[in-house]
Amino acid sequence: MTGSGSFPVDIVLFAMVAVFLALRLRSVLGRRQGFEQPIRQQPMPMPGGPVIEGRAEPVPARPVPDPASPLGQTLLAMGRIDHNFTPQRFLDGAEAAFRMIVAAFAAGDRAALAPLLTHETMAGFDAAIAAREAAGERQLTEIRGMHAIEIADAALAGTRAQIQIRIVSDQVSRTLGKDGAIVHGTEAVTEITDLWTLERDLAQPDPTWRLAAARSA
Repeated sequence: MTGSGSFPVDIVLFAMVAVFLALRLRSVLGRRQGFEQPIRQQPMPMPGGPVIEGRAEPVPARPVPDPASPLGQTLLAMGRIDHNFTPQRFLDGAEAAFRMIVAAFAAGDRAALAPLLTHETMAGFDAAIAAREAAGERQLTEIRGMHAIEIADAALAGTRAQIQIRIVSDQVSRTLGKDGAIVHGTEAVTEITDLWTLERDLAQPDPTWRLAAARSA
């Protein structure tokens, strides 16, 4: 892939219903990167953002590609099709969608997931949720901080756009069995890097970018 896309302002509305709880399916949403630290008691909120691990959560870095680069040129081509598109708006919406999707997956909320995933991706998420339900397990996940979100790659075929984003976040994620014991995961904060591919037909009025693929970085 060589290029990019953008989240129209409309998708940012998803942030209103997003919560800061999220599930990371190891093979689908990323992997642990070895940075772990014990969970501390959360202090009083500080200005500048939600308090995460004893400090105000920093605004994640959102670098945008050089417009003169091949990737930047692909993004410009997307903007010529959808005039509401800019890389920065896309990244703002992508963060909101990331929080919403992992939260809905953790909660097993299929109704919330369906509009945000392609049919193929939804089938995979649904199977994972069903397996968890059959085992009597539940997932508890918190996004403790977002370090960075950036456009890694993109492609444009006619009006069909795909954008790959790299997301680096701190999460606490564990799966509990029927007896409440941890089956998978840990109560320590772990840095996770995910690569998500989002797609959309820019000529269609629906502004939603849907998750088409996800893997570990």
